[in-house]
Amino acid sequence: MKRPNVLVVFCDQLKAATSHLYGNPDCVTPSLEKLADEGVLFRHACTPHPLCVPARCALWTGRWPHANGSRRNETLMQEGQLHAFQLWKARGYRTGLIGKNHCFDRAEDLDLFDVWCEITHGGRTRVFPNKGMEWFRTLEQIDAGHAMRRNMPQQGPRLRYGSSDFPLEDYSTGLIAGQTERFLEQHAAEGEHGDEPFALWVSIPDPHSPYEAPKKYTDMFPPDRITLPPKREGEMRDAPERNQVIYGMLGMEDDPDEYLRGALATYYAMTRFIDDGVGQIMATLDRLGLRENTIVVFTADHGDFSGEHDMMRKGGVFYDCLTRIPMIVSWPGHVPEGAVDESMVNLVDVVPTLFALSGQEVPRSMQGAPMPTVTDAAPRTATFSEYGCGGPPFTMEHLRRLATPTGLGAIGRSLQWREAEGRRKMVRTAEWKYVHDSMGDRDELYDLVNDPWELTNVVDDPANAAVLADLRLRLADWSIDTEGDRPCPLPDPEKYEIFAD
Repeated sequence: MKRPNVLVVFCDQLKAATSHLYGNPDCVTPSLEKLADEGVLFRHACTPHPLCVPARCALWTGRWPHANGSRRNETLMQEGQLHAFQLWKARGYRTGLIGKNHCFDRAEDLDLFDVWCEITHGGRTRVFPNKGMEWFRTLEQIDAGHAMRRNMPQQGPRLRYGSSDFPLEDYSTGLIAGQTERFLEQHAAEGEHGDEPFALWVSIPDPHSPYEAPKKYTDMFPPDRITLPPKREGEMRDAPERNQVIYGMLGMEDDPDEYLRGALATYYAMTRFIDDGVGQIMATLDRLGLRENTIVVFTADHGDFSGEHDMMRKGGVFYDCLTRIPMIVSWPGHVPEGAVDESMVNLVDVVPTLFALSGQEVPRSMQGAPMPTVTDAAPRTATFSEYGCGGPPFTMEHLRRLATPTGLGAIGRSLQWREAEGRRKMVRTAEWKYVHDSMGDRDELYDLVNDPWELTNVVDDPANAAVLADLRLRLADWSIDTEGDRPCPLPDPEKYEIFAD
């Protein structure tokens, strides 16, 4: 079999329910719909960790964060971890990253990439220079297209969002789509690479904050037409302390609805921009005759509150808006088309699936497994997620001690402390979700059939005793099956010295 190309389109902070494919009433994503029609949509895909770096390292190693050692945003790919790009490079693939990295920083890993075109939320990183390709837009144009993101308008202490009107190619999403088109054109050029396949990571920084989109897209989503998610009055009063802390900083109970509608409209605009970028990339594959021999995966690292629980952005909790991600796998003629899989799958399963599809042995070190429907693997009824690396808890009392205990400033000052705290774990089935906090905070149990927005924690209801026992057993079995924690350093001491005298 001719070795297939691999193209992974990866978004940052895109929750599954942002798209109409997962039930959103306002944000239609036609390009993703077409991709799903040409492949398999996984309805219940989850992230192994709702934070950027841990999710990315888990993706490429096929290992859970506690096993690969990357459990904070400051612990990028660890030394000695076997990951997909090492194996693709050894098999003669042309490898590339176009977009956001936030995963690799060791020289031996960076050397594996033939093409490196890095850009992040605020524009060019100026850390690792381009390799293999120069940007098709000038640096001045790219910097102009990201100017607003470096000086965002602020609607309140918790929100910043805006719209601008630069050429679409100069925003990160348009730039990455255009650069990917040119990568594919180079690859398809006669005699350019012979039979050498490619493995390309197309890593779009959006719709992660800062929430900003071109006017063309924000015009598609008038804020007064945005449907706000339901909420329960007083929901956080009986929530676990971890959830209360996040709400204390990001909760918008006292803000006008227009702020939340405006932010959510911008988030949807960014998503629709991504959708058009996916359409551009897929059209290029078709135009160049590469589609039939290219496995395409579309997914994301984690989600965004995006209005749920009266918040935007993210935090160290396990609601579906943060842990449930889009997942589409497409390879015409090799996987079913137009199928919807109800299994519980995870980012750690992506690389094992790609290897299985391309006839490549899945290393024993990988804890993920090939996904059902696209391979002959059996359906799975549960998946997992985790957060933290054993640090001390950040409590409501700590929050109150901050000079400004609400808003984005509080989020930033407490960030590394909160990212490292505790060792929380989640197990999810199609019907239920259970979250355990080993620090003694209140556990969570949600009935996803009758309470899909996870507004009521029913962990104390005696009627759920059998369900709770089953989920606790599943979580314990997973912990044992994947044991072998790799040490993860806690934040530097000054990250805990954040209080005013």
